[in-house]
Amino acid sequence: MRILFIASNRIGDAVLSTGILAGLMERYPGAEFWVACGPLAVDVFRHAPRVTRIIEMPKEKRGGHWLKLLKAVAFRRFEAVVDLRGSATAWATFARKRHILKPDHELHRVEHNAGVVGMVPPPNPRVWPGEEARRRARDIIPDGMRVLAIGPTAAWPYKMWPVERFAELARRLLAPGAPLDGAHLLVTGGPGEQEKCRPVLDVMPPERRIDLIGAGIDETAAAFERVSLYVGNDSGLMHLAAAGGAPTIGLCGPTADTIYSPWGPKAVTVRVPRSLEAIRAEEGEDFLYSGKNFMEDLAVDTVEQAARDLLAKMARENGARG
Repeated sequence: MRILFIASNRIGDAVLSTGILAGLMERYPGAEFWVACGPLAVDVFRHAPRVTRIIEMPKEKRGGHWLKLLKAVAFRRFEAVVDLRGSATAWATFARKRHILKPDHELHRVEHNAGVVGMVPPPNPRVWPGEEARRRARDIIPDGMRVLAIGPTAAWPYKMWPVERFAELARRLLAPGAPLDGAHLLVTGGPGEQEKCRPVLDVMPPERRIDLIGAGIDETAAAFERVSLYVGNDSGLMHLAAAGGAPTIGLCGPTADTIYSPWGPKAVTVRVPRSLEAIRAEEGEDFLYSGKNFMEDLAVDTVEQAARDLLAKMARENGARG
């Protein structure tokens, strides 16, 4: 039995789909899974159990990437096709069942995905780092080490809280007497973002910082499974942290946090004072091209309090379990 799972090009959307992929593995315990996704998302699925083939789909002109997928699945029979990109590909595939995403701009993406395959309640996203990545993470973050993880970058500048404020937040949370007094600082970001992250890295001396800027998804996800707190912009790394089980604070501004907030029992969204609807109404439909950084409306005090509250909640829950 074979299932075709058509996922996103983007890391964040791919991570948000991992919960239903895991749910499908439970629904079809004897099936193997083929995953089709963009190049950036490949490592999200590389070590997922029973994923026997990943079809990489770099975007091509005139929909050539879809033709590539059709060629890869031609003359194969599938028990089901789950298409989270709402394409016509599912209808051109030999399959007994088809589950195709339809547009919905109100539901959170996790709920939207789950509705496609009838999973209620929606399963939480998850990560599948390889064992080698988990071994390296244990070496970097030994048992008992507390770590504050910061993700100060994002794919688009208008999603980025000023990096100096991330640095100030880290100083406050790691200061003597603060909730993470004595903890290490982990900084993460994409390839080539070292200088963008430098003000945050410089908060701690080299012996108390962990530089994962430019690290792969596997290594980063494995580290997120072991950190005490993650604070970052609305980005794929934010979703990866929440899926990895890290207590996660996602910072949102002129983006649809009702759809793309971090998801999970340890995830919290902190947004700028105005809603996206209010920003659009007051600034106009082209507000993203205004040159303003709406993330500057978010105060360090607000994020610090959210971090303290989440850490206190985690401590209470850990104490109750202990």
